[in-house]
Amino acid sequence: MPATKKTKTVARKVKDRWRAKEWYKIYAPKMFNEMQIGETPSGDPTSLIGRTTEVTVHDLTGDFSKMHIKLKFKVNDVTGFDAHTVFVGQNLTSDYVRRLTRRKRTKTDHVIDARTKDGFLVRVKPMSVTEKRIQASQETAIRSIMTQHVQKTVAGMSISDVVRSVISGDMAKDLSRATKIIVPTKRIEIRKTEVLEIGTPLPDEKSIVEPQVAEETEKVETAEGPKVEAPAEEVVVEDVSDAGTEEAGSEADEGEETVEDKD
Repeated sequence: MPATKKTKTVARKVKDRWRAKEWYKIYAPKMFNEMQIGETPSGDPTSLIGRTTEVTVHDLTGDFSKMHIKLKFKVNDVTGFDAHTVFVGQNLTSDYVRRLTRRKRTKTDHVIDARTKDGFLVRVKPMSVTEKRIQASQETAIRSIMTQHVQKTVAGMSISDVVRSVISGDMAKDLSRATKIIVPTKRIEIRKTEVLEIGTPLPDEKSIVEPQVAEETEKVETAEGPKVEAPAEEVVVEDVSDAGTEEAGSEADEGEETVEDKD
């Protein structure tokens, strides 16, 4: 009988792709003081380019009243284990938008494209809610006024100024004042913004977070500085309260003496 060949089974080593990945820190743009906004794993730094992440304004500034505003960033540069991003959009949470809409009111969505002075093409989507139902002609007039106002305003602003205006609510307030000549609006919100074309940020671009941090620092320095007159005021208050207590006590003593004399 012919000899049979013995086959050997060789176990292949399975490479753990997860362990081969490194963790990269994601940083916000300069307009948010390049704060760290998250981390992401990757086996190749080039694969991080184009990844997007969302954070709320509360996460960046600590303002609880801005928890319904979400900001979207996209990674455009990787240096070492640091991934830097650019601003690409903003939107409101769905539950917040639902709370604004009620019966017997007209909710109108608008779409406006405008270009900033630093070359960013931004699509702004305001949302207006009126006190009562309005006619289609009035909606058309409101859209026309909003389009002219947004394009004229954004043309003289940088991308950081636009984001600051949207977050603070200044843009919505300006639109409300501009459209009240047609019909009074109950509420105007910037429901969503999108960056269609990324331009070149200005070299003197200011941070949106730095002014708030500076104010807090000034308050701390004032509270701990040597020129604070709070202790002197506390001493005066204590002296006045002690004096009032002593006078009250002396009057009480006199009253007791008078009663004893009558007895």
